[in-house]
Amino acid sequence: MTAWTGTVRRIKCGRLATNTRIIGGLDANLGTWPWQASLHQNGFSFCGGSLINNQWVLTAAHCVTCNTGINSWTIFQLGIVELDVTSPHRVNVKLAQIICHPEYDSRTFNNDICLLRLSKPVKFTKYIQPICLPSETSDFHDGDKAWVTGFGVTGKKPTGSSSNKLKEVDVPIVGRKRCTCYYKRSALITDNMICAGYFRGGKDACQGDSGGPLMIKKGGNWIQAGIVSMGEGCALPLTPGVYTRVSNYESWIKDMVTGTKPRFLTFTPSGSDKDSSYFYCGKVKNQMTYLLLTFILPKKHLLNLSSVISNMMNHIPM
Repeated sequence: MTAWTGTVRRIKCGRLATNTRIIGGLDANLGTWPWQASLHQNGFSFCGGSLINNQWVLTAAHCVTCNTGINSWTIFQLGIVELDVTSPHRVNVKLAQIICHPEYDSRTFNNDICLLRLSKPVKFTKYIQPICLPSETSDFHDGDKAWVTGFGVTGKKPTGSSSNKLKEVDVPIVGRKRCTCYYKRSALITDNMICAGYFRGGKDACQGDSGGPLMIKKGGNWIQAGIVSMGEGCALPLTPGVYTRVSNYESWIKDMVTGTKPRFLTFTPSGSDKDSSYFYCGKVKNQMTYLLLTFILPKKHLLNLSSVISNMMNHIPM
């Protein structure tokens, strides 16, 4: 194993210096997500972000008011997993520049992406490293395993209490066709978005996690597939989280970022995409009916759910 020194050197993106992990939506250990950043204002953490080189952080546009002066924003904290604990690994850096996407729509959350330039470069350490970004040719399939991290609310209501400890949770990618069906009455899911979450809910990003990374692993590298953007409630059934699809912004990021360019990798999923079978929203009706029946039918009847659902489908309005 190579020893860490205090000298600045090029470190490959998306690499973890420690393999110690806590799985399942619990506390993250120091060094497990070394690109995680926390944006503070008036002494409080209100959004997340991810370090993409030694002086730029990627976050959501809705986290910052692009016309607000730099002085109104305080600092980004890096190298931490606890907000209220003094740590020798913590680095506090002020902001020097805010660049939000010119076509960000605050009503629909389309193009919900922003770049933040730090006032000075940070030194990469065992606890501070950049994440890889997905190239524009990357693709993500329905069911691919991803991870999301943040200091946000841990309950199912956005009005709950935020966490002082960095949380991590695994969530499967939800294909755009299926996600569009889930949100067809409440939100427009565009090509610039990617969804992730469980059919039954229970695990999700929430208020305060905005701007943080949705990550997927390729070999030994972690790639940021999305940016925490929006959703209905938190961790609710049939309501996956909606994220900004980072791969659609490769050219824009390269044009905006000065200094060392972030590293882009191509993520190519294996197998076929299950989302290709979602040509209409009837399958979502099937899932909603199944979810309802699991609560009202005895377990012994669940074996015959397929025939029950078939009989009920014709009597449930779209």
